[in-house]
Amino acid sequence: MNTAGSMRAFEELAARPYADVLIIGGGINGLATFRDLAMQGVDVALVERDDFVSGASAASSHMIHGGIRYLENGEFRLVHEAVTERNALMRIAPHYVRPLQTTIPIFSTFSGVLSAPLRFLRHGGGKPRERGAALIKIGLVIYDSFSRGGGVFGGGTVPRHTFHGRKRSLAQLPLLNPAVRYTATYWDASLHDPERLALDVLRDGRTAGRDRARAANYTAAVGIDAGRVVLRDAATGAETPFAASVVVNASGPWTDETNLALGDPTRYMGGTKGSHIVLDHPQLLGATGGRELFFENEDGRIVLIYPLKGRVLVGTTDLEHDLGEPIVCTEAEVDYFVELIGQVLPSIPVERSQIVYRFAGVRPLPGHGEVSPGFVSRDYRVESAPLVGGDTTVLSLVGGKWTTFRASAEHLADLVLEALALPRRRSTRGVPIGGGRGFPTTERARQQWITAHAVDVPAARVATLLDRYGTVAEAVVDAIAADPEDAPLEHLPGYSSGELRHLAATEDVEHLDDVLLRRTSIAFIGAATDEAVAEVAAAIAPVLDWDAARSAVEVARALERVHAADPTWAPASAR
Repeated sequence: MNTAGSMRAFEELAARPYADVLIIGGGINGLATFRDLAMQGVDVALVERDDFVSGASAASSHMIHGGIRYLENGEFRLVHEAVTERNALMRIAPHYVRPLQTTIPIFSTFSGVLSAPLRFLRHGGGKPRERGAALIKIGLVIYDSFSRGGGVFGGGTVPRHTFHGRKRSLAQLPLLNPAVRYTATYWDASLHDPERLALDVLRDGRTAGRDRARAANYTAAVGIDAGRVVLRDAATGAETPFAASVVVNASGPWTDETNLALGDPTRYMGGTKGSHIVLDHPQLLGATGGRELFFENEDGRIVLIYPLKGRVLVGTTDLEHDLGEPIVCTEAEVDYFVELIGQVLPSIPVERSQIVYRFAGVRPLPGHGEVSPGFVSRDYRVESAPLVGGDTTVLSLVGGKWTTFRASAEHLADLVLEALALPRRRSTRGVPIGGGRGFPTTERARQQWITAHAVDVPAARVATLLDRYGTVAEAVVDAIAADPEDAPLEHLPGYSSGELRHLAATEDVEHLDDVLLRRTSIAFIGAATDEAVAEVAAAIAPVLDWDAARSAVEVARALERVHAADPTWAPASAR
């Protein structure tokens, strides 16, 4: 199968080169729109030039949050929608979206109180300043009001925020900077596996639409031909013109590039780069107390210190970026992170050797003129234009974020349905996603699920798979039980060869890096060593029909992709 997944999908498109709707872009917003339209019975096709969820959607801060700081910009509609969607995602995707206690260390009382209203009136303009306790208190009161009636934390409602002075703050988090005056603690949600949640969305769309919902990764929209979009298969270079009544451009930060390929030189986008580092640092992990620390520098930029998968995620930056340049986490950004960690937790040294992974991406933000990157609107809008040389309508999504993907997809799908003169059959609101369907949310239910599925696979292994995939783990358990060659990997004992073969065979895997970066968390936790990567390649080669030469090529490519955001990395041959 090497090209099996993409070739079958591309050939499906080439065999029937038309649909009511063609979606360009396989990030979370494109995939969610695909799912929504498939649920309406629409004939919909989606193409992604790289792997699914490999662009902006793969560079998130792993949070589902209301965006409390957007209140300062006056974006009350967005914050209300985001809080509502956050609460809903904890119900419909509980396998990946979980409560996250967040604490803000505060070092002043009134800073920002005068500048914030000016930024509100100027729609984000003006010089950023550190936010003090008074301003944060006002924001959290508003935030709490948006959370009422929608939260689900253990069957209850979202707890209200709390404020503590220095003494109690240091009692709870003893390694905090002793200069802290207050801490504010509130609840948002973590997104443990963004890429896997997106793949669940894709799977649900295909299931709902059957043969009327087709999706192909490694398939690019490269031009137009007599009112049709020309699609190109990345593996073979084969092309096919594809006709659709509506084209949805969900290319994220590359929206203008896609429109240019379609003959329309738009200037909608003005994305900013955000970088992150992942640290294997037990002391720092322990200092967080299991909660996210959300801290702001005096220049208005924020940093988050976030325990996840036994590691510590630190991010993010907000820098102007030219898409023609490599998207990397620079040494200057690492210095920035280390400096801010030192401001919050000054007794904990951080060394570059503790960084096990870096990643960076460009946010799909609208053009923003003189507005500081951190204050650019995170809201979304849809631009409509005719396709050059035809009657097709092109809808371009400008903006969008992980938290609001369901709502923005519903809005976009409504515009598509209007253009097609079709009714909406059902809402996606409240519909469980993938492995969140039937996911056990109590310990008793969890143990019952594990026991019921631990027939041919040990209970401990079933528990790990349930945590990793939600209830989709049932198919993984069955595949492992049916694979006589299944065995734990020597260099990645948390994974087994049968598990990886199942992912490779069923989840559109084209390249080895698809598995390391998006089907699993192997790269994220820093486990993609040279030896482990070679072992993963050997495990999946049989189902992808890779010979030794192809496997070697895939290993080299995968290591390069895993370290793509690290400008200091060099392959073993150059070390």
